[in-house]
Amino acid sequence: MSDPLLRYRSEFPILERTNYLISNSLGAMPRAVYVALKGYADMWATRGVRAWEERWWMLAAEVGDELGALMNAPAGSVSTHQNVTTCQAVIASCLDFSGKRNKVVYSDMNFPSVMYFWQAQQATGARVHLVKTEDGVTVPTQRMLDAIDEQTLLVPMSHVIFRSSFIQDAQAIIAKAHQVGAYVLLDTFQSLGSVPVDIKALDADFACGGVLKWLCGGPGVAYLYVRPDLGKELQPRFTGWTAHQQPFNFETGPIRYTDPPYRFMNGTPHIPSLEAARPGIQIIREVGVENIREKSRRQTARLIELADQRGWRVNTPRNPEQRGGTVSIDMPDSQQVCAELIKREVLVDWRPKAGVRMSPHFYTKDEELEAAIATVEEILRERAPATRS
Repeated sequence: MSDPLLRYRSEFPILERTNYLISNSLGAMPRAVYVALKGYADMWATRGVRAWEERWWMLAAEVGDELGALMNAPAGSVSTHQNVTTCQAVIASCLDFSGKRNKVVYSDMNFPSVMYFWQAQQATGARVHLVKTEDGVTVPTQRMLDAIDEQTLLVPMSHVIFRSSFIQDAQAIIAKAHQVGAYVLLDTFQSLGSVPVDIKALDADFACGGVLKWLCGGPGVAYLYVRPDLGKELQPRFTGWTAHQQPFNFETGPIRYTDPPYRFMNGTPHIPSLEAARPGIQIIREVGVENIREKSRRQTARLIELADQRGWRVNTPRNPEQRGGTVSIDMPDSQQVCAELIKREVLVDWRPKAGVRMSPHFYTKDEELEAAIATVEEILRERAPATRS
């Protein structure tokens, strides 16, 4: 069966020499990044400070709009930042935790950096309610809904869980939050570029994520969506000169907020990372997330089948409607197996309570799945004598 998406493989140099199954952690670099970063260096070298006016100052908003198009967000509603923790901090700085409505609800399956941040906000009055997983794979939706009440201010939730690739029922959680007057901050880091996201249909208040995984954009660029009506009202305390109405007037005194997306930015943007992010975003838009999702469902199902045939534990939902782009396989000695796979140019990663995470993307060949599993078997056979001794 021919795979039309494989025509993009030549755009990613690392695919020529590795079995790249780690796009959930770091997407393969597009060849065009070389050109993008050379363009950045050339502009700095030849235009100097004029680069700000001619290109750099507008770049953060332009990349934000390109990312917004992937999630059906209106133009001007997506700002860009360095990482997701910063995005969470910007939203936290817009909220008041001093009153009775100070509850923050999230699952213990959230990414740890996000949990660390919200735990720290207890010093400002936030009251954290942690919803615990029952099986280490899924988040109990009903428990999430039950925890969201009239005292809830914010629900920072992962759309797709990093450890197990479980897709949370964002629509139900957002609906319940809005019913009681709470906000939802949807983390789409593990979904955007792999699982379709329609932020307007979901009616999310906020969404954040980064480009370095499924969007093949490299480190240093995160995005923050703010619902347009909220974008006109909220006043982030985590702010800076970029958010000022007239930043180049260098006024003293309190800030006069500009319009989104710059309203939610703060200091000088990371221009090289913004330039490097664009080729991957462009390719994802060209390929189409719906097409990526269709292939992902098929390839992740095949990985689960191959693991089942060998009796290995799968820590990922079997229902394709609840499964993102990753399959977590806990074969024997999984951490050591992961290290050996990487040595043999099968690029994967390992996470506690998950096992080896394998993440095919649109550029993955079907035979690469079979080859990865065969390599695992080879490693286990080689380890068997040492294990018996």
